[in-house]
Amino acid sequence: MRAEDDRPGLLFEDERWTWREVVRECNARASALSALRRPGRQLHVGVLLENVPEYIFLIGAAALSGATLIGINPTRRGAELAADIRGVDCDLVLTDPQQRPLLDGLDTGVDAERILSVEDPAWTTKVAAALDDPITVAPAAKDPSTRLLLTFTSGSTGAPKAVICTTGRLAALGAINHSSLTRADVTYNAMPLFHGNAIMACWAPSVFTGATFTMQRRFSVSGFLPDVRRFGVTFFNYVGRSLAYLLSAPESPLERDTRLRTVFGTEAAPRDRDEFERRFGVRPVESYGSSEGAVIISLTPDSPPHALGRAPEFMGVEIHDESGRECPRAVFDGSGALVNAGEAIGEIVNTTGAAMFEGYYNNPEATAERIDGAAYRTGDLGYRDEEGFFYFAGRSGDRIRVDSENFSAAPVERILARFPGIRLVAVYPVPDPRTGDRVMATIQMDEGAAFDPVAFGRFLAEQPDLGVKWAPRIVRITETLPVTATRKIDKPALRRDSWLTPDPIYLGDAKSTEYVLADAEAISTLRAEYERFGRRPD
Repeated sequence: MRAEDDRPGLLFEDERWTWREVVRECNARASALSALRRPGRQLHVGVLLENVPEYIFLIGAAALSGATLIGINPTRRGAELAADIRGVDCDLVLTDPQQRPLLDGLDTGVDAERILSVEDPAWTTKVAAALDDPITVAPAAKDPSTRLLLTFTSGSTGAPKAVICTTGRLAALGAINHSSLTRADVTYNAMPLFHGNAIMACWAPSVFTGATFTMQRRFSVSGFLPDVRRFGVTFFNYVGRSLAYLLSAPESPLERDTRLRTVFGTEAAPRDRDEFERRFGVRPVESYGSSEGAVIISLTPDSPPHALGRAPEFMGVEIHDESGRECPRAVFDGSGALVNAGEAIGEIVNTTGAAMFEGYYNNPEATAERIDGAAYRTGDLGYRDEEGFFYFAGRSGDRIRVDSENFSAAPVERILARFPGIRLVAVYPVPDPRTGDRVMATIQMDEGAAFDPVAFGRFLAEQPDLGVKWAPRIVRITETLPVTATRKIDKPALRRDSWLTPDPIYLGDAKSTEYVLADAEAISTLRAEYERFGRRPD
């Protein structure tokens, strides 16, 4: 379909390719991948790159050759990053000189000679030699059950799970998520390509419709509006705080002088959606979903503030308690507060969603946790009102979500416990003022030891396995951590306390690891930020 399409297909910085040329580049890399395939096994290709055309060409190459492409998350570090790569049986890793140092000294399970730079002659020569080859689709690529992608998501154990996406599923998502795109549209991907949202909500619909696909090398607030105007963008996708970041730029009259007509994403604060509409003249459309793809809840024009929206009629989405029974509908008081949280909050479940979930690669235990007969269990908590609107209530276990990245508290706790003088530490999520979570840590120091915020910040900056989003934004120092009857740290009590406690509270900057003792004015300012966006800190 796109192999003979001479309309613009990919725009990146000052380069451009027609769809015919995109397919040609993909086909050349499919040939190169096939030459590197070992006999008797499906090729698992790890990709550690920024948002560059090579990444796009490799997605197409995997689709043509029947290989499996694994987007490696570059915000992971050290042993955690190595475990990600080992766990998906990577047989080949393609990277570049900028990202390659992240793998130095790591036990990835990949032979050193099969970690290739896409700028090395060993790769570029193979690609160049195949640029004029006829378009070839491998037999495995024609099978809709062939694993095309593995996209990572974090779970309650702290070990990321690799969600399987087959060729058939991605093709279906391209058709379902097209957001009324046409060949005249220009899409703009602001998300990293290792994130499922980038591929499933932007790239696949662009391929399906023939819309022109554009992207940034990395997310840039200052570069967004110039790109949107230069490329004539009509659609862009986002997750979480992306809108908040864009709105941090100075307001410009040029924001109304664009071709934007559709903005699609998840998890933006209602205030940010309102402000984006005021400034750009386009109302963002939201949907709740996940890489697993078994539950969809879409925001509708009549959705109440802070609601996720409604599920489509063909999906049996419900809220279940721990026994698998449907929870009572939510009841609100006159001020809009939930008055029956204890019985209304439960797990978001699709009662017929098991067949839609393709499983986690090489992780049958985690897959089984999501399946309950015909039902798919999200692991996310929510509640539902009498009108059928769903609301998000958090994540079960110790999962934390910051800037659309999921991770678990346990690995962060292990890192923080290395800091000299710490006796006990608990890490857990507290609500972020806008959307998602903030990482909070409560620390109990050794008797006689004092907490040094400067030394703590330096320590975090030096930890090679501390993920980019993992550093706590809020640190509480307490004399005694609360424990349960079984001597386990009582995290529910800590979450209830949040930072609303007389204990010393240190606040960290999102862009650095510098911590400052919060005085009354700082606490008041933080409270005001929550009130401004209609969220509670506990």
